[in-house]
Amino acid sequence: MTTLTHEEIVRGLAENRQAPNGAARNAHAEALAGAAEAHGDRALFREALDNLINAYLYSSESPKILVPFARLLQEYDKDPAAFSEWETHSLFWQFKWVATAIADSPGIPLDSATGWLDEMERRYRLAGYSERPVRDAELWLAHATGDDERAERAFRSWLAAERDDMSDCEACELGGQGHYAILQGDDAGALELWQPVLEGELVCAEEPHRVLAASLLPLLRLGRTDEARSHHLRGYRMARGNDSLLPSVGRHIEFCALTGNTARGLEILAEHASHVAPLSNLDDRLAFHGGILVLLHRLRDLGHGDLPAVSYEGTPRTVSELYEVLYAGCVDIAGQFDARNGTTRVSDRFLARVVREPLAADLPLGVRTAGLPRPATPGAGAALVDAVSAPAGPGTTAATPVVFTELVARARRARDLSHPGTDALWAEVAVRLEAQPEADPLVRADLADQQALAAARHGAQDARELLTAVRDEYRALGRAERAALAELRLAGAAAQSAAAPAEIRALLRAALRSAEALDHTEPLRARRIALAELSAIRLESYLRTVETTGPDGHHDHGHHHAGGQEHGHAELAAELTAFAAARREAAPDLVAEAEEMLGQVALAQGDPERAVPLLATSAERAVAAGRPWQAVDPLVLRAGVLMSLDRTDEAEQAARTALEHASELTDAEAQAVVRLTLADVLLRRGGTGAEAAAHALTAAHWFDRAGLGADGGAQARLVLARAYARDERAAEAAEVLQSALPDLLEHGDGQTVSVREFLGDLLRRLGELRPAAEQYLLAAEVTKGWEDPRPQASLAQSAADALNDAGLAEEAVAAYERALELHRRTAADPVAEVRVLRSLAWLGLREEITAATVDGARGRMGEAAAVLEAALAADPGAPALRSELAQTWHQLAQVLDRYVSTALPADGDASTGPAPLSPAEVDALRLEEIELWDRAGRTYAELGPGHLRDRFQCLNNAAWTEQERDDAEAAAARVSALIEEARGLPEDEAPDWLLPSAERLLEQLNSRNR
Repeated sequence: MTTLTHEEIVRGLAENRQAPNGAARNAHAEALAGAAEAHGDRALFREALDNLINAYLYSSESPKILVPFARLLQEYDKDPAAFSEWETHSLFWQFKWVATAIADSPGIPLDSATGWLDEMERRYRLAGYSERPVRDAELWLAHATGDDERAERAFRSWLAAERDDMSDCEACELGGQGHYAILQGDDAGALELWQPVLEGELVCAEEPHRVLAASLLPLLRLGRTDEARSHHLRGYRMARGNDSLLPSVGRHIEFCALTGNTARGLEILAEHASHVAPLSNLDDRLAFHGGILVLLHRLRDLGHGDLPAVSYEGTPRTVSELYEVLYAGCVDIAGQFDARNGTTRVSDRFLARVVREPLAADLPLGVRTAGLPRPATPGAGAALVDAVSAPAGPGTTAATPVVFTELVARARRARDLSHPGTDALWAEVAVRLEAQPEADPLVRADLADQQALAAARHGAQDARELLTAVRDEYRALGRAERAALAELRLAGAAAQSAAAPAEIRALLRAALRSAEALDHTEPLRARRIALAELSAIRLESYLRTVETTGPDGHHDHGHHHAGGQEHGHAELAAELTAFAAARREAAPDLVAEAEEMLGQVALAQGDPERAVPLLATSAERAVAAGRPWQAVDPLVLRAGVLMSLDRTDEAEQAARTALEHASELTDAEAQAVVRLTLADVLLRRGGTGAEAAAHALTAAHWFDRAGLGADGGAQARLVLARAYARDERAAEAAEVLQSALPDLLEHGDGQTVSVREFLGDLLRRLGELRPAAEQYLLAAEVTKGWEDPRPQASLAQSAADALNDAGLAEEAVAAYERALELHRRTAADPVAEVRVLRSLAWLGLREEITAATVDGARGRMGEAAAVLEAALAADPGAPALRSELAQTWHQLAQVLDRYVSTALPADGDASTGPAPLSPAEVDALRLEEIELWDRAGRTYAELGPGHLRDRFQCLNNAAWTEQERDDAEAAAARVSALIEEARGLPEDEAPDWLLPSAERLLEQLNSRNR
């Protein structure tokens, strides 16, 4: 084995501290500790032990800290004076981690665990530390051993003891206090304690990560499902892939299992497949595997036991197989804890956890998840999976017990109204028909009619054959009005199967003759005729299109196509208008359909203003006819048209009315579309995103149910992400958007660029700078072939900004240079070009500040000023350009100020660096700074009150620079002038901060001169 040098060990420790948590970091830390001990440098050895303890702590091997901690404690006892103040503090701080590790290690006898706790208390007392951390550790050991009285005493003492610099951070303490409240059955109390952590007021390395996960089930038990969803989306994003947070990952998996999101739970399990192996931290293993077992138990109950899960110890496992092996392991671990603690508490809690019943039947999470296959052998409750509750029909509920004759009557009423629940009622009729003592031939004919209609809707090959049989059966039963309707449906089925136009027209004529031949006393005669006429109008429009289209689907006369199409629209509009006028009283619901078609024709003709009242009338007529569900489609379409006309108030009202009328719709896609429409309208109108998010979330859920998760579902998730972003819920927005990203990228280059840029913006807000830059660059790659280079320039600049913020200077410079090239190609965005130049100026100073690098930065700033001056020559009054010019002067002054600061040490003497500045050079630079700040300040003053802060900053900098030049009088004079100006401003123009800030600045300057 090669012996490491002192420098190599030091460098290795620095690298190890920055390495990702996990087994690889631990192994490296172990090797470094061994090398440091062999080297013989005791200080280096202590540093290596400390590093090893920290590596173990933030991994699944945290119990291993006992050995290096004991070694470090031995080093301290040998020579306490060798430990620095920081090293001593760190050693005592780590005592708390050891106490937790001991409690979490069933292999350590209870006497030893108690002994370590006593030792911690003794040493803390001698060192003068508060007993607060000791009582915290005592609480959890007492609770584990079933000594609830001692646990309560420890809890009270914990809270009563004062905080000092050995206390855990407030976020961690509140986390522990909330966990204790949960154990006492106080969900609401725990959530109240956790509120500052959950809201981000108190945070640390692993909070709110842990508390977000721990809050999930309490929130569900209290019915606060919206918060639970939010905490899952935020919390899982924080915990994902982190070794030390595997128990929290287990809680997220459990949450999915108990909210009808087993598919999502399986996805999370798959993402952590490599962590499912036996963990050395038995407490973490019990917590993590326990959450997985809740999911596996639920899947087995739903009949998914044979579904592939993940591998365990190198062997692929099904759900049932993984359940068995993890269950056996957890039972064994729980038994070890109980044997050590002298109680069955751990086993009891584990067993109760695994068999928990769902806390929410079907809670939409918003993220895209692949559905589970239907189980081959359904278990208990499997019949409820994917069930969509829907009204059974007009005036009924699913729980209403009815006799068969009443069921048939309801099904017929629903059929005659074209009610959305018709299919469900006839399906129930079909189930119960065979149990009837006598089969009514009319019921059988009605059922066959409904089944034939369903076949025609789905384009079944035998639809025409089924409809013919139904027509003949109705004729045999003397039901001519039903036979006429079946004959009309035959024409529609023929069109759907692409029959010849002549055949379709013949069927339409036959259907109309059958309707007209009905007895004049037949109540449905007028309606049958009207329906035949409207069907003929609709199909004739289709046939005219077919007849003017070639066999390949393209128009035969390209240069006459637009005119022919317009003529066809005009002809269809005339026919529909005549129909509506003639049948307004006899068939109002059919007239409503005609008016909806007229609205669509108006849109096709490019006349949205004409479409708006037609669609409104269609909806109103449908409602008046007792068919409110028929109003949904025209209202949804009308909302979209109104948005395009910027009539947002009316659009929102139309969408809300559509949602009200959608209550009886059973079609999942229809339910999704109306909610997505309202969500989109609300979002585009501005304001908070909460309501838009709620509708978009439900829309995504319905699209998934309709099997359209990749299409409408993706668009709903995009709207949901934008709504979350509107309300500053960036983590949830990013989680939703990333889940739908593969689907959204399939909808064209324009959407690809927009979505990637949006995701980049979200990731940047979350501080995930490298992934943000990656999204910007991927979007920029798509725009390379576009005629307009501006989108690519903007995206390259965004990527550069993210790379710069991430400290990746070389990559940032390359991206900025590319953005600059693209901006200069168009010269269309001088502000963007200038900001790139200023960024490049500062990046040029990143490594060292010398005369050469300052000249380079000065050159970039000069280029920026030249760009702005050229733009101002064309548009002298542009405030944005003038503001950017002032900012450029301001930043150039800052560059010079930094140069001077680095050239002079603290005492003001000239630097002895490689390029020292003479006093004359320093003074010249300071005068230039003052002139630049004055120039910028004058421009800000001309731009008005909105730039007062910028102007004040320039004045502040100039005054202090004058002070550094020993010109205190000039510094005070400029500030005094501003004070007089501020006192003379009208009350409505003088901001509250201005006068106090200026007076404070003058006092500071004067005090420096005393």
